[in-house]
Amino acid sequence: MKYFLYLILYLNIYTIISDGLHSQILYLEITAEIDISEGLKDTLNFRSEFPNLKQLQSETDSLSFKFQKLGYIESELVELQRKNDSVFAASYQLGNRWEEIRIHYSPQDFSISELKNISEEVEDDYFMLPLPQVEFALEYLNSLLTERGDPFAKIQLVNIERLDSKVLTADLKSTQNNFRTIDKIVIKGYEKFPVSFLKYYSELNKGKIFNRKKVIEQNDLLNNLGFVKTIKTPEALFRKDTTELYLYLEKRNNNLFDGILGFATNEETNKIEFNGYLNLELNNNLNFGEQLLVNYKSDGREQQNFRVRTVMPYIFKSPFGVSLELKIFKRDSTFSTTDQQAKIHYQVNPNSNVYVGYKSYESSNLLDEVLVGVVEDYKSRYLLAGASFTKLQAQNFFPVKTRLSIDSEIGSREKMGAKEDQFRLLGNVRHIFNLNDRNSIYLNTEGSILSSDTYLVNELFRFGGINSIRGFSENSIDASLYTVLNTEYRFIIGPTTYVHSIIDFAYFENQVLTLKEELYSFGFGFGLQTDAGIFRLNIANGISNEQNFKFSNTKIHLSLSSRF
Repeated sequence: MKYFLYLILYLNIYTIISDGLHSQILYLEITAEIDISEGLKDTLNFRSEFPNLKQLQSETDSLSFKFQKLGYIESELVELQRKNDSVFAASYQLGNRWEEIRIHYSPQDFSISELKNISEEVEDDYFMLPLPQVEFALEYLNSLLTERGDPFAKIQLVNIERLDSKVLTADLKSTQNNFRTIDKIVIKGYEKFPVSFLKYYSELNKGKIFNRKKVIEQNDLLNNLGFVKTIKTPEALFRKDTTELYLYLEKRNNNLFDGILGFATNEETNKIEFNGYLNLELNNNLNFGEQLLVNYKSDGREQQNFRVRTVMPYIFKSPFGVSLELKIFKRDSTFSTTDQQAKIHYQVNPNSNVYVGYKSYESSNLLDEVLVGVVEDYKSRYLLAGASFTKLQAQNFFPVKTRLSIDSEIGSREKMGAKEDQFRLLGNVRHIFNLNDRNSIYLNTEGSILSSDTYLVNELFRFGGINSIRGFSENSIDASLYTVLNTEYRFIIGPTTYVHSIIDFAYFENQVLTLKEELYSFGFGFGLQTDAGIFRLNIANGISNEQNFKFSNTKIHLSLSSRF
């Protein structure tokens, strides 16, 4: 029993001493035959404190390599000495410091223009580099060989010699293999993925040179489609004569329901009136990348707008897609207008799209009498051409960072047996200036112009509301020419909430009424991510040259965007 107590006491004392040794901070001092300044220590990213001896010894070994990268290629650790219980001193022999290296290369491996990206002095058979930049330069040159389709290429410096006391010389040796091309693409997870998007959208095709960095970038582009998600980094299987690429994808539900409820006070009756907006998008439900859009708007005063659109991309596995669209607009008992259009689209690159097409308008006067020059029956035929550019960003609330589009319509209008040439031009530019992770400024400008010798009310553009100038009723303003500027300062409060200001400006002309007017609106809004989708509320008040601020003119717009 006595010996057992002694053993317990010994173990406790040993544990206490051992814990004290393990928790002791160790310090490192470095010296050399030259003075090591604080500036040099900063360049070396020198650490002086360590929790244990193993990490301290690792630092002394890495310092030799760091000295060599700075030009002290003969540097070595001479001695590591323990000065006391907590302080160690490392002594280095640095030797001569070389500043540059002349690297001889073969023009068959790299061009002068490629080498000028890493060197300011490039000759026909050699180039100069500062010693600290050698590692970066070799990595860059190796990446060039990889981009050419040789993922196993290696380059190194051989025959390193002294040219003088400041300059070294070496030969650049490259070990290259046969270039690799993508011979087979295998999709895992979403086997029914429409492969035309690989070829024309992400440009990930069989027969192309294998470049791992570019393959990853092209694979990530697929996330922008909305109906698919990449779940794993692409992998390549290199066989003796072939290269197989494996993509790991997952299908995502990308149908969209977007609804708006607006209400305001009727100036004549002083009663609350409701207006609404319904948008339904069905995307890729048949695994072709197709889209079906159904849109309905009503302002509560017998003004109705119905739209249906279908898009079929990459018809017959070609880079061309087709879209068909039907719109019906009815204004109380005044008139109704139907327009139909068909477009052929061409995907230039993942961000850009161009199209040509055909469009027809047919409008009917619903009044008991004909108001000549105001509302009349007519038919119009147009040839269409346009282009668009879209750049996305990884942001849940605001996924579109930049968008530019231009649409043109050239044709003629026929009324009462007489034809008249017409031209329509529509443009839109929007961009988000991200100040930091939480703050951004949003600018959106759009405009349209109708060029004609005469004008009818039922052929004019209609704008106003949450998707144009806020603070005004939906499609309540008729114009032969208009431009709108929307501005918002946005602040993201947290992952699920943001607030923003509303300052809008518009200018329009109405040739039927010989009217020119400026419009302004001010307000605020917020967005909230809920389980059902993104809920948005906008409150804005519109004023014009002829109308001062009135609180009763305030418009409140509610919307809920939900994906299912």
